[in-house]
Amino acid sequence: MTTTDTTFTQKFQDAARRHESLLCVGLDPDPTKIPAGVSTRDFLFGLVDATHDTVCAYKPNIAFFEPDLGEGINLLRDLIAYVQRHEVPVLLDAKRGDVGHTAEAYARAIYDSLGADAVTLNGYLGRDSLEPFLRRPDRMAFLLCRTSNPGAVDIQDLEVNGNPLYEHVAYLANEWNEHGNIGLVVGATYPAEAKRIREICPTLPFLMPGVGAQSAEVELAVQSALDADGAGILVNASRGVIYAPAEDGRWADASRRAAESLRDQINAARAR
Repeated sequence: MTTTDTTFTQKFQDAARRHESLLCVGLDPDPTKIPAGVSTRDFLFGLVDATHDTVCAYKPNIAFFEPDLGEGINLLRDLIAYVQRHEVPVLLDAKRGDVGHTAEAYARAIYDSLGADAVTLNGYLGRDSLEPFLRRPDRMAFLLCRTSNPGAVDIQDLEVNGNPLYEHVAYLANEWNEHGNIGLVVGATYPAEAKRIREICPTLPFLMPGVGAQSAEVELAVQSALDADGAGILVNASRGVIYAPAEDGRWADASRRAAESLRDQINAARAR
């Protein structure tokens, strides 16, 4: 499977069925938390080896690769290719959002140079800032809608014509989804809002961060956002999986156990 022979949606759905999983694992290499004596490359590739059959996608955050400039970006490109060899799609967490010509450069970098299958975007600048990404029907753009952080309320809950701003983003996502390649970032930490967004966007996939380190309740989050087919979500966990407490230095085994546990919790919530 290559990055061009099918769409992100197909890759995500295939991996979800094959692995019976809606878990997306974030790959965020923090040098202060990587086990002593283990290189960043070995850590990341080891995590993929240990968990690839427990997930529907991986989500590396570009911020953790940019400090090392060329070396970090080369590692990110290699990591994306390595994940894809396991027939698992890669959603790059970059939260890009800029004017048209700059967005064109971002899209080329993320989709062509790095080879990511999907990306997170900030739509605050409007449709023209997203257009270079939306023109790629084989890829997926996840727009920030109701994010998982506590400060989300500062802007996203502002009322506009009687409705919170995040609802307007959801309506626009439906309107802009001409190629079927828009998803939404909807925090697992806000299940009531997730339920409302699902009512507005019954078919769009949701990336749901906030499980694990941000302490969202898995069952409530999952049940608030499932689509009519009992799927349609990528429940993301990063630190809670990749830095799971390890005994005797067996960090890869610890990460696998954490991934299996979350996968099973998600599936139990789907079954209820």
